[in-house]
Amino acid sequence: MDTTKLGSSDRLLLAAINLISERGYNGVTTQEIAAAAGLSEKTLFRHFGSKQKLLEAAFDRFHYAEEMRKLFEEKIVWELETDLLTVSRTYHEIMNRNRKLIQISTKDEIQLPGFKERTMQHPLQLLEFLTDYFILMAEKGKMIRTNPRMQAFTFMMSQFGAFVNDLEAGKNYPDIALEPFMQESVKIFARALTP
Repeated sequence: MDTTKLGSSDRLLLAAINLISERGYNGVTTQEIAAAAGLSEKTLFRHFGSKQKLLEAAFDRFHYAEEMRKLFEEKIVWELETDLLTVSRTYHEIMNRNRKLIQISTKDEIQLPGFKERTMQHPLQLLEFLTDYFILMAEKGKMIRTNPRMQAFTFMMSQFGAFVNDLEAGKNYPDIALEPFMQESVKIFARALTP
């Protein structure tokens, strides 16, 4: 990616993501992040104030809650299998695009105040979007009424598990490809929940 056309904030965010995912949060300095972005450390502090705030801003800027909100507002057609496949494909597209952020967020090394809670904001928002969708689908008579929050959580966890397997180059289940998994899991889920 040609970062020279990006603004200084985005260049700093991308540099932080790249360096922290490679060397760990404690393995990189603000000076190194600024240099990788082609900027001064003073610029980094002027924009973000600290390395933690820089990392938090990276999660806010590049994670998926806003894109998923738009999906639920603009792309839902109120057909369970079609909608869940759209959600699944969009989720995996975003997660794969943000692989380095996910790797950073799953490392136990980062013990920053409020960081884990902040990284959970996006999955919690997706859980709410899916739960609301399932409630409306049941109200429309297009889905059985059970526990919509648990249905949403179950769907999300199956997708997250597949992403983690894919993130680790499929080493746990090398014969399971992502696209056939998405199609099959959505088909099973839709069949189970269709009245």
